[in-house]
Amino acid sequence: MKTSSRLLALLSVLQIHRDWSGEELAARLNVSVRTVRRDVDRLRELGYPVTAFKGPDGGYRLDAGSQMPPLLFDDDQAVALAVALQAATATGAGIGEAAARALNTVRQVMPARLRRRITPIRVTAVAPPDARPAQVDGGLLMAVSAAVHACEELRFDYTPAFRSASARGEPAVDRRRVHPHHLVTWGGHWYLLAWDAERDDWQTFRVDRISLRSPNGPRFTPREVPGGDVASFVTSRFRGSAGPVDWPCRGEVILDLPAASVLPFAHDGLVEEVDAERCRLVLGSWSWVGLASAIGRFDADFEVVGPPELEDAFTRLARRYGGGGRTGQA
Repeated sequence: MKTSSRLLALLSVLQIHRDWSGEELAARLNVSVRTVRRDVDRLRELGYPVTAFKGPDGGYRLDAGSQMPPLLFDDDQAVALAVALQAATATGAGIGEAAARALNTVRQVMPARLRRRITPIRVTAVAPPDARPAQVDGGLLMAVSAAVHACEELRFDYTPAFRSASARGEPAVDRRRVHPHHLVTWGGHWYLLAWDAERDDWQTFRVDRISLRSPNGPRFTPREVPGGDVASFVTSRFRGSAGPVDWPCRGEVILDLPAASVLPFAHDGLVEEVDAERCRLVLGSWSWVGLASAIGRFDADFEVVGPPELEDAFTRLARRYGGGGRTGQA
């Protein structure tokens, strides 16, 4: 490997913020420990703040500097950056124009070889029709992120999705005091996952419905998200489950449709072929009636395998539809 290519590879590894021993870097780059030491010295001469730390084997880390030299990207990083910046318009973070300018700047300073590789990449990010992203002010995202990082209590007015009007016709808002833990994107929207001490429970808040009140409250000790995985926990909450990621209601039917016809529309359901004209479908939903409705959209005859709650839901729907929308008793 040429010296310039080796330096680029070393810098790419060091940008993964962690401590690296000389032996780890040597094995990663397939060079000797002595070569690693020489290349680290070259990076320092170029202005990169590579710090050496003591230990049984010694090691290195790339520290943040007040005057960082131009960043170097390998091929994979360049492609990832181009895709991420072009997809930023679908995040609802209000940074579409800034992302476009950043991508243009990056293109201008990249070597011709990398510039030719990322220039053809054209991404048009379109949110699903039922999940149009609400634009969130970048300053609001930064303020919430700062509170999460500093472990400071957030105080804000919150406008719920479903609210009643006040006596004067003004929208009702909730005053909340929470411990912010994570910012999450879901379905084109930004959410704050926080611990609400007054309600003694985890809560999710749409960030575009938050109006911060200052100053922030006192610092707090972060809690562990149930299960330890933020994505899984938030997914379970949006599915209406207080436990695992799985849907709270899950049932099984035999559909009179080929598996190939069902699979594209089953989302996270399980589809297995029974024969050329039938398939087994295991599907989940937030309620039994919701699950029965989801199965009914396939517009085919079916046999309910179970559980009994799903059969009852179909009975209720049949009675409701047969009565023109009124069932008398649900």
